[in-house]
Amino acid sequence: MSEYPELLHTVIDTTDPRGLAEFYRNLLGYDYRPGDEPQNTSEPDDRDWLVLTDAGGNQKLAFQLVDRLDRTTWPSPDVPMQLHLDFTVPDVRALEHQRRRAEELGAELLADRTDDPDEPLYVFADPAGHPFCLFVA
Repeated sequence: MSEYPELLHTVIDTTDPRGLAEFYRNLLGYDYRPGDEPQNTSEPDDRDWLVLTDAGGNQKLAFQLVDRLDRTTWPSPDVPMQLHLDFTVPDVRALEHQRRRAEELGAELLADRTDDPDEPLYVFADPAGHPFCLFVA
C-alpha cells in the first residue's frame, strides 16, 4: 500500500463536456476512455462525464457537466481562474506550431509572453474559458 494518494486525473467543469473533451483530445492527441467515445447516432450526446487517456491508457483529463460556468476574467481578479493547465514544448518552433493548432481548435489567446528569454509562453482560454499555458520547458 502506498503511503500517499495518487492523482488520477484533473476534472474540468464545462457546460459542454463533449465539445471541451474534443478540444483537448485534438490538442493533446489523447483518446477517450473505452465507452466514452462519441456515439454514431443522431441522438444528442447528453453525457455528463467524459474521460480522456494518454496512449498508455492512463486517465489524464475528465470533463464534468455543470449548469452554469462563469468565465474567468483573468488577468482581472473579478472572476479568478482558480486552476489552469500547463503544457510544455521543447522549443520556440514547436511553441509557434502549437499556438496555431490551439487557435485553429478554438482557443483564444489571452497573453503573449514569447519575448521572455527564460520561459517564452502563451496563455490561452479553451472554448469553455479555462486558461491554459503553452511554454518552452
